[in-house]
Amino acid sequence: MPSPTQRATKLFVRTFGTSPDACFQAPGRINLMGEHTDYNEGFVLPAAVNFRVLVAVKHREDNLFRVVTDIDSEDFVEWTFGQEDLESKEFHWSHYLKSFTAALAMSGLESTGVDVAIISDIPVEHGFSSSAALQIAFGTAVNDASHLFLSPLAIAQLAQRGEHQFMARTCGMKDQMISALAESNQALLIDCLDLDYEAVTIPDSLSLIIVHSGKYAQDVQRKFQLRKNECQQVAEYFGLESLRHISESQLKQHQNQLAEHLYNRARHVITENARTQNAARALKQGNVKKLSQLMAQSHQSMRDDFAMSIPEIDLLVDIIQQQVGDRGGVRLTGSGFGGSVVALVEHELTDDVVTAVETQYLSQTGIEAQVYLCSAAEAAAKVAE
Repeated sequence: MPSPTQRATKLFVRTFGTSPDACFQAPGRINLMGEHTDYNEGFVLPAAVNFRVLVAVKHREDNLFRVVTDIDSEDFVEWTFGQEDLESKEFHWSHYLKSFTAALAMSGLESTGVDVAIISDIPVEHGFSSSAALQIAFGTAVNDASHLFLSPLAIAQLAQRGEHQFMARTCGMKDQMISALAESNQALLIDCLDLDYEAVTIPDSLSLIIVHSGKYAQDVQRKFQLRKNECQQVAEYFGLESLRHISESQLKQHQNQLAEHLYNRARHVITENARTQNAARALKQGNVKKLSQLMAQSHQSMRDDFAMSIPEIDLLVDIIQQQVGDRGGVRLTGSGFGGSVVALVEHELTDDVVTAVETQYLSQTGIEAQVYLCSAAEAAAKVAE
């Protein structure tokens, strides 16, 4: 079977009639802990996964960008740097790329054009953030081709800025940051207030399992924005810009003055920040029992306080939790309202978890869940020849 590099190169040659200068890759990600905390200037604990976007690239002397993907090789896209024209158009995958070059132009940076062929093995709409991987792979390639000398963090910031400002997407920084900065076999504890981060080793004894429920969230951006607005209402009640600096005891003192749903939303964010830091500590110490408790508490908070789970997700969590007990943890991951769960379990329990999911979930829902056995991967980089 051809390697991803060979596939990208073949697509490039077939499309542009010449060989690429280089190939670049960027990983998808999964979030281990810290849901809906990023836009509240809190803590997140994502890890990159071994599914990737790979781009084959050739430098151009003009400022034209020409792009093709293996999703549909007939879907050929081109635009001129600084003339991305992202307004009043239906969504297209190329908007993630155009928004990056638009952010470059807005920042006063100059870029020459590139020809690009894109392939990916990241499951789409399964909670792996294929869009952020696409942005970071492309941004890393443009950075190299135009000799911009941007740091990985700067590339991530430009990608997020472009998505937020030019695509009007509500998003934090975690997806772009983990794709740009990840280290093999490690998660990153990211402080979304100042973008400080530290690597957290995932114990060798644990398997990383992602299970998609087969239920796809509908109208996610509207629901996401609603939750963001609810959190902002509480922050403004306290005269603050975000929930970051409100303690659980402070919140409780004002419980009677806040609508119940607003109190619950804020309680999730505040307690999730503490859980995320404690989960990082538990991973460092190899304390699987503590990690199991924290992941269970996180899921309960997302289900009850943030109202972002669904029955199928809760069922998956229950099935996996029954198999692992305190020898692993499981929780909803991602924006919620459908999607996937993430589990960290002791290796010898992996087969039991997979079997239970494949049999019990199907029999109780009629839906076939998709199980992914993953490993924590390294950040975006140029692919060695």
